[in-house]
Amino acid sequence: MTDETAKISDTDFKLFSDLIYRKSGINIQPHKRSLIENRLGREIRKGRFASFKEFYDFVTTDQSGNEVVALLDAVSTNVTHFFRENKHFEFLKKKVIPEMSKKKAAESERLIRIWSAASSSGEEPYTLALVIEELLPDSSGVNYKILGTDISTKVLSLAKAGCYREDKVKDIPLSLLSRYFIRGCENGETHYTVNEHLKKRVLFQRFNLISESFPFRHPLDIIFCRNVMIYFDKPTQEKIVRRFYNHLSEGGYLFLGHSEGLTGVSHQFRYIMPSVYKKEKGD
Repeated sequence: MTDETAKISDTDFKLFSDLIYRKSGINIQPHKRSLIENRLGREIRKGRFASFKEFYDFVTTDQSGNEVVALLDAVSTNVTHFFRENKHFEFLKKKVIPEMSKKKAAESERLIRIWSAASSSGEEPYTLALVIEELLPDSSGVNYKILGTDISTKVLSLAKAGCYREDKVKDIPLSLLSRYFIRGCENGETHYTVNEHLKKRVLFQRFNLISESFPFRHPLDIIFCRNVMIYFDKPTQEKIVRRFYNHLSEGGYLFLGHSEGLTGVSHQFRYIMPSVYKKEKGD
């Protein structure tokens, strides 16, 4: 790509933003133009395309669909860390998990089902596992499973590996770090890998939130979908929130990001606290 083609034209920006919206529901606003230009510019240089239009034609004519996935990987923003927005995890400790474990102890299937719907590189679902491991007594017979999904295959591969640099685990209490992570060193750099016990509690797979159907056979008890709804327009948000509601069990909780909420979005949830909602009987 030459200097003349380094800038994305209005026409090409619209082509890509429309494509990204159709494939992911992500609504790319004009003020994000430079972000798209920079990220797609890197992909174009790697693929040695002459222009943004040539790259667009290549992506849209690929029959395998792999190039669209790679495009969404390139434009996805993945900012996360362990115990991010910790008030949610404190609320889990004090309220949600004790409530859920008591409820499940009285049922035949004693399993708490949790979905981290924008799991990125794994910090959020692994944090959930850390919190729950410390709260569920073995004597209760109650267990849990966590599904982590993301649209980006790149970050999912990192999540499955569960290996993090030393600076990435700084927010994990030392007692939990020593109990659930294995310390290692490679090329002079210290890293920590999630142990097999915790890894077995978390399953990762690629999933697009705008899919017409969600892949769940059983109701979920907790859904974390934090800091992703802001990328969708209101109609898309309403569709996703409605599906969340339909797939939650009675008494189930929905957690959004602290900067998010359901103001202006039609929904059936009961407001609990900022960015936390509950599905209750009769709602």
